[in-house]
Amino acid sequence: MTIENAPTRTLGGVELPAAGEWKLDPGHAEVGFVGRHFMLTKVRGRFRGVDATIVIGEVPAESSVTAVIDITSLETGDQARDEHLKSADFFEAEKYPQAVFSSTSVSWEGTGGTAVGDLTIKDVTHPVTLNIDYLGYARDPWENDRIVFSARGKLNREDWGLTWNMLLESGGLLVSKEIELVLELEAVRQA
Repeated sequence: MTIENAPTRTLGGVELPAAGEWKLDPGHAEVGFVGRHFMLTKVRGRFRGVDATIVIGEVPAESSVTAVIDITSLETGDQARDEHLKSADFFEAEKYPQAVFSSTSVSWEGTGGTAVGDLTIKDVTHPVTLNIDYLGYARDPWENDRIVFSARGKLNREDWGLTWNMLLESGGLLVSKEIELVLELEAVRQA
């Protein structure tokens, strides 16, 4: 039995979010990345400014996500590194203050799936694949319905023109080309 206007539903024996629009809660979201310094040390960064809308389809594979990322909100825990990443060597944040992700297809099975979408950084667009896990539903103390997802993906930063690097004496590179995307997302159901 389905309850009218319920925040979740059961499909294939699995509880999933109800169809409809869900907005990212930026105060409870982590849109981050991990790169390697000296090809050894993990360096983590995140974007504090993200606006995203998730549309859950009646059929999960008909779902979509669109996100606008404020490049100027980038932080890594080191101000000098943050400024370098925002400079013309990398993101050119003054000229290109936003990145945009727009899904083109979603596949779904059980509580996990894959979203393929176009990621535009510095007016350059390439496809990115995110592996998604639906972690569950909760109602907050203010009676807002919330859903929680984790997602991961990888990309080669040079595909978007983020090519700055230095060759090390040992022959390696100072900054890894491969970047891991790490997302922890909480979204609120819209009326």
